[in-house]
Amino acid sequence: MNRASGVLMHISSLWGDYSEGAFSKSAKEFIDFLSDCKIKYWQVLPFCLPDEYNSPYKSYSAFSINPYFIDLEKLYKRELITRKELEEALQKDPHSCEFNRLLRERIRLLTKASTRFLETKTLDDFYKNHPQTEAFCKFMALKDSNKGKDWWDFTNTIPSKESYHAWRFMQYFAITQWLEIKEYANEKNVKIIGDIPIYVALDSSDVWANPQEFLLDENYQPTNVAGVPPDYFSEDGQLWGNPLYNWDKMKENGYKWWSERMEFMCELFDGVRIDHFRALESYFSIPAKDKTAKNGKWVKGPGMDFINAIRSICKDKLIIAEDLGDITPEVIKLVEDSTFPGMRVLQFGLLGDNNSAHLPHNYINNCVAYTGTHDNNTLLGYVWDLDKESRQRFLDYFGYEGANWDNCYDTVIRSMLSSHAGLVIFPIQDLLKYGKDTRLNTPGSCDDNWSFRLTKEQFEKIDREKLKKWIELYAR
Repeated sequence: MNRASGVLMHISSLWGDYSEGAFSKSAKEFIDFLSDCKIKYWQVLPFCLPDEYNSPYKSYSAFSINPYFIDLEKLYKRELITRKELEEALQKDPHSCEFNRLLRERIRLLTKASTRFLETKTLDDFYKNHPQTEAFCKFMALKDSNKGKDWWDFTNTIPSKESYHAWRFMQYFAITQWLEIKEYANEKNVKIIGDIPIYVALDSSDVWANPQEFLLDENYQPTNVAGVPPDYFSEDGQLWGNPLYNWDKMKENGYKWWSERMEFMCELFDGVRIDHFRALESYFSIPAKDKTAKNGKWVKGPGMDFINAIRSICKDKLIIAEDLGDITPEVIKLVEDSTFPGMRVLQFGLLGDNNSAHLPHNYINNCVAYTGTHDNNTLLGYVWDLDKESRQRFLDYFGYEGANWDNCYDTVIRSMLSSHAGLVIFPIQDLLKYGKDTRLNTPGSCDDNWSFRLTKEQFEKIDREKLKKWIELYAR
């Protein structure tokens, strides 16, 4: 890999005036920052509509974009919403995402805006090239017609025309607004890395429109579901509950659904991270009736046959293999055979001995190294929570001898940048030296996740000149 650096921050965390980050001027301001600092990558989280716990890793469709990301001011300029409606959407709290308010108000506002958009041919032409996204729009309209019921309980098979048009309107503007942001980034020599959750939700347009691609019984219910065994994050493991893929069926049709998914991702991004990549070697299968993941078992995945299929779609796009968790020699071999860069997470480095792959002195070029991911504590929060002995080992490792250990940031960041890792990525919280109160997600918990958000004033406290100097010094 060519040496480079990046920043991890989801769209929702961007500053702005309307309850959550959006495809707005703040996205372009963030890109300007990356470009000014010679940072080459912006990594985001999944763009799809989040679940009831606000997680973007379980959604109604892998082919959708969260309509909350639509820039309302652009709709106002096109006279699709009024000045009064725009003012009524102004946020009350700029420091966190106003999820409850968005749930109550945003779709209703966008639906009203859709009644003022009469360019039906524009939508028809767009959806000729996005059939799976159109299936999502029909699915959401059917959910409206069936009062929000799960799709296997639908009794009304005719979607509301108004609702169908509204969802087509929302997805069209979400996708086209994002593509404008992506084009701006590319013009500034910044590339965008997207994120692909390995699984989809049972109550999704993906399963509704393609039930044969999943392991379901005669009532369209999974017999076994996805998750991971007990690990560092959870003693009971994680019971995700997603339906498992029918890999035999997918192989028969040339991985058609996955090919379409990767084509959509390649339209939106310059590269992608495949979450839970190890499931392509072996996936954890848990009895659907179980309440925890303890009784699951590993089942062989599609391996290189699948990887070769998606490589033919993505061509020279960057694909990052998230090879964390319960990793076996077989998984290591699959990552090596794929030639995709794996992941290294500094916070995992102290969990093992000095041979840990997550310690900077062991980084190889073909890897992407992080101080932490969206599932980790912030770096400051991590160091703060360490016991005294572990913290001293951490500080000794980075050669920091100062009395005020929370100032060790600069030493850590420079060590990461000077390592052999081809790509080094920092969560935005770590560039700002923020504590665990800004942690984005705690795996295995449902509350108080995903809501972290910056203000413009906070963001501007990053020392751009110092960061740029280090990136140039270490040829990133």
